[in-house]
Amino acid sequence: MTRVSCLLSLLISYLFFSCSPSGDQTVKSEITKWPDDKKGAVSITFDDGIINQLTIAKPILDSLGLPATFYIITGKVEGSGKGKFIGRDPQEIIKETETVRTDSSNFFERASLIAFTGTTEAEDYHARVGSMFESGRIEEAYELLDEGYEKIRTGKMRNTGEVVFHNNVEDTTSWEQYKSYAAQGHEIASHTVTHPRLAVLDEINMLYELEQSKADLLKIIGEESIFTAEGPYGTENERVMEYAHEIYPALRNRMPETWLEEINRGSNAAPGASQKEYVQWQRGILTRHSFEDMKAWIDTTLNHDNTWLVLVIHGVENLGWEPKTKEQLEEYFSFMKSKENELWIDTFRDVTKYIRARQNTQLTSTVEDQQITISLTSELDPEIYTIPLTIKTYIPEDWKQAKINGEEDLEIKEDESGRYVLFPLTLAESKVMITQ
Repeated sequence: MTRVSCLLSLLISYLFFSCSPSGDQTVKSEITKWPDDKKGAVSITFDDGIINQLTIAKPILDSLGLPATFYIITGKVEGSGKGKFIGRDPQEIIKETETVRTDSSNFFERASLIAFTGTTEAEDYHARVGSMFESGRIEEAYELLDEGYEKIRTGKMRNTGEVVFHNNVEDTTSWEQYKSYAAQGHEIASHTVTHPRLAVLDEINMLYELEQSKADLLKIIGEESIFTAEGPYGTENERVMEYAHEIYPALRNRMPETWLEEINRGSNAAPGASQKEYVQWQRGILTRHSFEDMKAWIDTTLNHDNTWLVLVIHGVENLGWEPKTKEQLEEYFSFMKSKENELWIDTFRDVTKYIRARQNTQLTSTVEDQQITISLTSELDPEIYTIPLTIKTYIPEDWKQAKINGEEDLEIKEDESGRYVLFPLTLAESKVMITQ
């Protein structure tokens, strides 16, 4: 084909077709940023596996047909690997604290042990020590740990009797229930075994928290439950992230990708300021947030085509940290549902799979003899990345109809670039034909 004839062909096909070296023509196609070419995405996530999330919030979501992600503390569920300290004899470590002050050489071992010395006050020391450490107050963390061990040695450490949010006695959810929730379309995923401050655990205890939780989820629920995880307290500690990313394909804490901007719950950054292909915008739903505050997050998501709003919820009704009431959740989830024509609402796992597959898949489309062939090529495992990608393909102006694989009729739409069709295509299927 000569250069002149190629240019002529391009003009005749209204800019939708061009010449390829083989003589076939390529057709304008793309993988849409979101399924069904929607404007943005939302994932509703819950932390800690608190019973009210499952008996109050989940039924609201089910009534609206909305899926959610529940990051659960697996050690609370009967039949799971339980929380434990792995290492030297605890009494030997406790005795050493009498003569050797805490420093960088013994800090992680001591911070790992203290939560398992038998009282709720000791558990609180672990959490506060971890908070100080992660905020850069290292010497203060050492001193607080010494204070805690002094109380243990002198018998002053006590059971406070307080119910902490990740250890509610009312939490009685079974694995059979969690398995049924997963079958209903919800994501049940790891929030570790005991909800520790991972940043202050030594290697063996950190790995146990991450790996045992994963093992229980895999054994009882299956592969779909071990794709994502959330390290407690929203940790972004680099040491923790290095270990955790070796165990889980994705973390809500951090997902470092060149094409993804991450705005965490504590940031006031505006998602619209980012020029990256995608923005993961996390917002923690707290008691102080009004309906108008939360509605504005949805509106912002719809105003920017690259925004993925990740909602983080803990307390529901009278249980958990910063609880929202049933009525507040009903109002908000119903509003979200009313925007479903423009908004993709799905689990953290499935949104991650879609955007990662889109960013790591090559699409080719050719037309010959009035047949458009669409092909996907990716190095990702099609048995893991199962979420169908939405393909947007422009068709010739003179086509009166469009069928996929000679069977299903596709709705023909139109925008400023011309007439097009939308259809799903998985990495496993990888190829389809569009004909008149």
